[in-house]
Amino acid sequence: MRRVTFPSSGTILGRRRPHWLELLLACLLAGMAGSVAAVVAAKEAVILHVSYDVTRELYQDVNTAFAADWKARTGQTVTIRQSHGGSSKQIRSVLDGLQADVVSMNQALDVDQLHARGGLIPKDWAGRLPHGSVPYTSTILFVVRKGNPRGIQDWEDLVKPGVSVVIPNPKTSGNGRYSYLAAWGFALRRSGGDEAVARDFVQRLFLNVPVLDTGGRGATTTFAQRGIGDVLLTFENEVHLTRQEFGNDQLDVVVPSVSILAENPVVWVDRVVNKRRTADIARAYLEFLFTDAGQELAAKHHFRPRDPAVLARYSDRFKSLELFTVAEVFGDWEAVQKTHFADGGLYDQFYQKRW
Repeated sequence: MRRVTFPSSGTILGRRRPHWLELLLACLLAGMAGSVAAVVAAKEAVILHVSYDVTRELYQDVNTAFAADWKARTGQTVTIRQSHGGSSKQIRSVLDGLQADVVSMNQALDVDQLHARGGLIPKDWAGRLPHGSVPYTSTILFVVRKGNPRGIQDWEDLVKPGVSVVIPNPKTSGNGRYSYLAAWGFALRRSGGDEAVARDFVQRLFLNVPVLDTGGRGATTTFAQRGIGDVLLTFENEVHLTRQEFGNDQLDVVVPSVSILAENPVVWVDRVVNKRRTADIARAYLEFLFTDAGQELAAKHHFRPRDPAVLARYSDRFKSLELFTVAEVFGDWEAVQKTHFADGGLYDQFYQKRW
């Protein structure tokens, strides 16, 4: 009897497999591989969250809480990767190709660039989530050396001769922009709306700024770790982190009479989530911020929750002060950018007079 061999591929009972059969087997194997990949993808997902540089700790907690909630509801494991830096720098990175599924910034101006310059999101992005897609807010407060040796109580103390003020660069930092606009708004209110007085006040303020870091966290390091400056202007949530890291026995907090409401918008990036098929997770992740659990985490990290009930539970944490919005004093962010922060704008004019 003739022995029949079974080669590993290409033949059947010593004969070459027909071409059509090889194609069929290849398709079946490819389909099986695709099904396995789809199952793995269904069980695991990864999204990238690009944010500004003082939200690291907040989103570490949010990511853990959301991942557990998502797993319980869907059975799927999700990992949220984080990227932090100066807000304007982060937006440029996304426009240059960083594949962010979601973005959170401290001002609508930066988020708007994703539509205006990149077409990555629709123009009406702010209307897709509650409160104009702003789940929490903040404001600008003062951090001073222990005992407040300079006696700084309000904005007018910042322009006194010899007072050194640390503010991040308004060209690269939302923290810097809000500090600049808060000072301008204060001067407007004190002068009865005199723009010339406000301009002179802010110019004198920036003459007292010795260092311009690119972001809020860098400015905090300059003030608290390097020991530069008499007063640091920073977000309310960053005040808590600064004292926690560098010691309550080293620093005090001053709440000015009036400051600006810093509205912190969030958005999923349509072009990215549609390509990566992460739209459902990205949207659910941002919607989680508006839930009671998300609002509690915001308050825990000293961001002002939008839910009045949650805010009321933390009334001892958030000091009462008069707050004005960008829209109330300056109009929309596009006008603010053109007048104050665009190349050749008022801020550039102030900066040139420093030297």
